[in-house]
Amino acid sequence: MPDGPSAPLDSTAVLIQRVREGDKDSLERLIQRHLAPLRRYVSGRLPRWARDLADTDDLVQDTLLRTFSKMDSFEVRGVGALQAYLRQAVMNRLRDELRRKGRAPALVDVDEQHLVGPGSPLEEAIGAEAAARYVAALARLEPEEREAIIGRVEMEYSYADLADVLGKPTADAARKAARRALLRLAEEMKSL
Repeated sequence: MPDGPSAPLDSTAVLIQRVREGDKDSLERLIQRHLAPLRRYVSGRLPRWARDLADTDDLVQDTLLRTFSKMDSFEVRGVGALQAYLRQAVMNRLRDELRRKGRAPALVDVDEQHLVGPGSPLEEAIGAEAAARYVAALARLEPEEREAIIGRVEMEYSYADLADVLGKPTADAARKAARRALLRLAEEMKSL
Protein backbone atom coordinates (compact mmCIF):
# COMPACT_ATOMS: atom_id res chain seq x y z
CA MET A 1 0.00 0.00 0.00
CA PRO A 2 1.63 3.22 -1.11
CA ASP A 3 0.32 5.32 1.78
CA GLY A 4 1.99 3.22 4.46
CA PRO A 5 0.58 0.74 6.93
CA SER A 6 -1.06 3.39 9.13
CA ALA A 7 -3.21 4.88 6.33
CA PRO A 8 -6.87 3.85 6.44
CA LEU A 9 -8.08 1.45 3.78
CA ASP A 10 -10.88 3.45 2.16
CA SER A 11 -13.67 1.64 0.40
CA THR A 12 -13.57 1.45 -3.37
CA ALA A 13 -16.70 3.62 -3.57
CA VAL A 14 -14.99 6.36 -1.52
CA LEU A 15 -11.87 6.21 -3.71
CA ILE A 16 -13.96 6.37 -6.89
CA GLN A 17 -15.75 9.46 -5.60
CA ARG A 18 -12.41 11.10 -4.78
CA VAL A 19 -11.07 10.26 -8.24
CA ARG A 20 -14.13 11.92 -9.77
CA GLU A 21 -13.28 14.99 -7.70
CA GLY A 22 -9.76 15.00 -9.18
CA ASP A 23 -7.80 13.40 -6.32
CA LYS A 24 -4.68 11.89 -7.92
CA ASP A 25 -3.67 10.04 -4.71
CA SER A 26 -6.98 8.17 -4.71
CA LEU A 27 -6.43 7.24 -8.35
CA GLU A 28 -3.02 5.83 -7.46
CA ARG A 29 -4.52 3.90 -4.52
CA LEU A 30 -7.20 2.41 -6.77
CA ILE A 31 -4.59 1.34 -9.30
CA GLN A 32 -2.36 -0.19 -6.63
CA ARG A 33 -5.33 -1.96 -5.02
CA HIS A 34 -6.37 -3.67 -8.24
CA LEU A 35 -3.05 -4.13 -10.06
CA ALA A 36 -1.78 -7.31 -8.35
CA PRO A 37 -5.13 -9.17 -8.35
CA LEU A 38 -5.65 -8.40 -12.04
CA ARG A 39 -2.09 -9.49 -12.84
CA ARG A 40 -2.79 -12.83 -11.17
CA TYR A 41 -6.12 -13.11 -12.97
CA VAL A 42 -4.54 -12.50 -16.37
CA SER A 43 -1.27 -14.37 -15.85
CA GLY A 44 -2.53 -17.75 -17.01
CA ARG A 45 -4.85 -16.39 -19.66
CA LEU A 46 -2.19 -14.86 -21.89
CA PRO A 47 -0.63 -17.68 -23.92
CA ARG A 48 3.13 -17.90 -23.85
CA TRP A 49 3.30 -17.27 -27.61
CA ALA A 50 1.55 -13.92 -27.14
CA ARG A 51 3.63 -12.68 -24.23
CA ASP A 52 6.20 -11.04 -26.48
CA LEU A 53 3.35 -8.92 -27.84
CA ALA A 54 1.91 -7.60 -24.62
CA ASP A 55 3.56 -8.18 -21.29
CA THR A 56 0.98 -9.04 -18.63
CA ASP A 57 1.92 -6.01 -16.53
CA ASP A 58 1.60 -3.66 -19.47
CA LEU A 59 -1.74 -5.15 -20.45
CA VAL A 60 -3.17 -4.80 -16.93
CA GLN A 61 -1.76 -1.32 -16.35
CA ASP A 62 -3.07 -0.13 -19.71
CA THR A 63 -6.52 -1.52 -18.88
CA LEU A 64 -6.53 0.15 -15.45
CA LEU A 65 -5.48 3.50 -16.88
CA ARG A 66 -8.11 3.34 -19.64
CA THR A 67 -10.82 2.32 -17.17
CA PHE A 68 -9.95 4.84 -14.50
CA SER A 69 -9.78 7.64 -17.07
CA LYS A 70 -13.52 7.04 -17.55
CA MET A 71 -14.47 6.98 -13.85
CA ASP A 72 -17.17 9.59 -14.40
CA SER A 73 -19.22 7.07 -16.37
CA PHE A 74 -18.74 4.14 -13.94
CA GLU A 75 -21.73 3.45 -11.74
CA VAL A 76 -21.01 1.73 -8.41
CA ARG A 77 -23.68 -0.96 -8.22
CA GLY A 78 -22.49 -2.81 -5.16
CA VAL A 79 -19.64 -4.59 -3.49
CA GLY A 80 -17.27 -6.14 -5.99
CA ALA A 81 -18.74 -4.26 -8.96
CA LEU A 82 -15.48 -2.53 -9.87
CA GLN A 83 -13.48 -5.76 -9.59
CA ALA A 84 -15.94 -7.53 -11.91
CA TYR A 85 -15.88 -4.59 -14.32
CA LEU A 86 -12.07 -4.54 -14.35
CA ARG A 87 -11.89 -8.28 -14.97
CA GLN A 88 -14.21 -7.95 -17.93
CA ALA A 89 -12.25 -4.97 -19.24
CA VAL A 90 -8.93 -6.81 -18.96
CA MET A 91 -10.40 -9.90 -20.63
CA ASN A 92 -11.71 -7.75 -23.49
CA ARG A 93 -8.26 -6.18 -23.83
CA LEU A 94 -6.68 -9.64 -23.78
CA ARG A 95 -9.02 -10.84 -26.55
CA ASP A 96 -8.13 -7.78 -28.63
CA GLU A 97 -4.42 -8.53 -28.19
CA LEU A 98 -4.90 -12.18 -29.11
CA ARG A 99 -6.90 -11.24 -32.22
CA ARG A 100 -4.22 -8.78 -33.22
CA LYS A 101 -1.53 -11.37 -32.60
CA GLY A 102 -3.53 -13.89 -34.62
CA ARG A 103 -3.11 -11.71 -37.70
CA ALA A 104 0.69 -11.83 -37.41
CA PRO A 105 2.76 -14.87 -38.35
CA ALA A 106 3.01 -17.28 -35.46
CA LEU A 107 6.41 -17.79 -33.92
CA VAL A 108 6.32 -21.07 -32.07
CA ASP A 109 8.95 -22.29 -29.66
CA VAL A 110 8.59 -26.06 -29.78
CA ASP A 111 10.31 -26.44 -26.40
CA GLU A 112 7.58 -24.36 -24.73
CA GLN A 113 4.58 -26.11 -26.27
CA HIS A 114 4.10 -28.54 -23.41
CA LEU A 115 4.29 -25.73 -20.80
CA VAL A 116 1.20 -23.83 -21.91
CA GLY A 117 -1.87 -24.77 -19.87
CA PRO A 118 -5.44 -24.47 -21.07
CA GLY A 119 -6.53 -21.87 -18.52
CA SER A 120 -5.56 -19.65 -15.65
CA PRO A 121 -3.55 -20.99 -12.70
CA LEU A 122 -6.80 -21.11 -10.70
CA GLU A 123 -8.54 -23.07 -13.46
CA GLU A 124 -5.61 -25.44 -13.75
CA ALA A 125 -5.54 -25.99 -10.00
CA ILE A 126 -9.25 -26.60 -9.51
CA GLY A 127 -10.40 -27.29 -13.05
CA ALA A 128 -12.42 -25.16 -15.43
CA GLU A 129 -15.72 -26.64 -14.28
CA ALA A 130 -14.97 -25.91 -10.63
CA ALA A 131 -13.85 -22.38 -11.54
CA ALA A 132 -17.18 -21.81 -13.31
CA ARG A 133 -19.04 -23.15 -10.25
CA TYR A 134 -16.95 -20.82 -8.05
CA VAL A 135 -17.97 -17.77 -10.10
CA ALA A 136 -21.64 -18.83 -10.14
CA ALA A 137 -21.67 -19.57 -6.41
CA LEU A 138 -19.93 -16.29 -5.62
CA ALA A 139 -22.67 -14.42 -7.47
CA ARG A 140 -25.30 -16.07 -5.25
CA LEU A 141 -23.74 -14.79 -2.01
CA GLU A 142 -24.64 -11.66 -0.10
CA PRO A 143 -22.57 -8.58 -1.05
CA GLU A 144 -20.58 -8.58 2.20
CA GLU A 145 -19.80 -12.29 1.79
CA ARG A 146 -18.56 -11.68 -1.76
CA GLU A 147 -16.45 -8.75 -0.60
CA ALA A 148 -14.94 -10.87 2.20
CA ILE A 149 -14.01 -13.67 -0.23
CA ILE A 150 -12.74 -11.38 -2.98
CA GLY A 151 -10.75 -9.33 -0.47
CA ARG A 152 -9.19 -12.26 1.34
CA VAL A 153 -8.79 -14.89 -1.39
CA GLU A 154 -8.37 -12.93 -4.61
CA MET A 155 -6.88 -9.65 -3.39
CA GLU A 156 -4.96 -11.29 -0.52
CA TYR A 157 -5.84 -8.62 2.06
CA SER A 158 -4.59 -9.16 5.58
CA TYR A 159 -7.36 -9.62 8.12
CA ALA A 160 -6.65 -6.12 9.44
CA ASP A 161 -7.13 -4.62 5.96
CA LEU A 162 -10.19 -6.79 5.41
CA ALA A 163 -11.64 -5.47 8.68
CA ASP A 164 -11.28 -1.92 7.34
CA VAL A 165 -12.94 -2.81 4.03
CA LEU A 166 -15.80 -4.69 5.67
CA GLY A 167 -16.25 -2.19 8.49
CA LYS A 168 -15.47 -4.81 11.14
CA PRO A 169 -14.10 -3.69 14.52
CA THR A 170 -11.15 -6.12 14.61
CA ALA A 171 -9.02 -8.36 12.42
CA ASP A 172 -10.49 -11.36 14.27
CA ALA A 173 -14.02 -10.24 13.35
CA ALA A 174 -12.93 -10.02 9.71
CA ARG A 175 -11.36 -13.48 9.93
CA LYS A 176 -14.62 -14.91 11.24
CA ALA A 177 -16.63 -13.13 8.55
CA ALA A 178 -14.31 -14.47 5.84
CA ARG A 179 -14.56 -18.00 7.28
CA ARG A 180 -18.38 -17.85 7.34
CA ALA A 181 -18.40 -16.51 3.78
CA LEU A 182 -16.12 -19.32 2.60
CA LEU A 183 -18.38 -21.91 4.23
CA ARG A 184 -21.41 -20.38 2.48
CA LEU A 185 -19.49 -20.40 -0.78
CA ALA A 186 -18.73 -24.09 -0.34
CA GLU A 187 -22.43 -24.80 0.31
CA GLU A 188 -23.44 -22.87 -2.81
CA MET A 189 -20.84 -24.68 -4.91
CA LYS A 190 -22.15 -28.05 -3.74
CA SER A 191 -25.69 -27.10 -4.75
CA LEU A 192 -24.69 -26.22 -8.31
